[in-house]
Amino acid sequence: MRSLIDFLFKHSTWFVFTFFVIISCIYLFDKNPYQHHVYMTSAGKFTAGIYDLSHNITSYFNLRETNEELQAQNARLEEELFGLKSQLQIYQEKYYSDTMTTVEQLRPYSFIIASVINNSISRPYNYITINKGSRDGIRPEMGVVDQNGIVGVVNIVGDRYSRLISLLNPNFRLSCKVKGNEAFGSLVWDGKDPQIALLEELPRHTVYTNGDTIVTSGYSAMFPEGVPVGIVEGSEKTIDDNFYTLRIRLLTDFSRLSTVRVISSDISEAIKQVESDENNQETQSKKKP
Repeated sequence: MRSLIDFLFKHSTWFVFTFFVIISCIYLFDKNPYQHHVYMTSAGKFTAGIYDLSHNITSYFNLRETNEELQAQNARLEEELFGLKSQLQIYQEKYYSDTMTTVEQLRPYSFIIASVINNSISRPYNYITINKGSRDGIRPEMGVVDQNGIVGVVNIVGDRYSRLISLLNPNFRLSCKVKGNEAFGSLVWDGKDPQIALLEELPRHTVYTNGDTIVTSGYSAMFPEGVPVGIVEGSEKTIDDNFYTLRIRLLTDFSRLSTVRVISSDISEAIKQVESDENNQETQSKKKP
């Protein structure tokens, strides 16, 4: 206690000075309008700065909670967006089904409408993924077309999705002919232009002119005869003089492919079954001594 009294007595002049300074400031800022305005303005700015600093500190410590709320909201929005995209695909497929035109050769067949969700046109071997699978009735080796022409054939089937071998794939060869002519050749993509394919092994006696339509020959269980494929643009040089190789401009625009039709038919399945039985019989006969 004595130390406190000694301290106060020792610095009493400073305490007295501070007391009078405070009293003077009170009288100065309270009795004079200008000084009062300056004081209030300065005090307001100082208080606002303190509040702003406090708010920034509080916001910093709340960032984690805010971030979690934003992530949850983004997840909900993504779910809603996915649902809207699914509904849009359903409406697009229904509209396509209601408005599509079908060539005469495909009228006896039924179709499974599907949307293209992945497609490539610039790779050496191109594939297409569609949003329909085994639960929708898709099976391997089903032919696929769009409103213009041939697209490809079903290769791998999952529960909800399927992969197609695109016509723009050298592994896919399609038996075709010039419309109005029974001679046929093999249509294949040469890996260059996604709008051009080659009709190879077409007999020399085949009569054609530039602008003729190339159609399927019907020598396949996947596509009936007469489905349009492309237009003759000219011929290519060949080593074998007994055959033509024609340049064909494809009717299907693979760069804008969005909705396709998978050909579903009991006729195709019956043909495949007969061909499979014939192959099995040949195999068994060869095994016999």
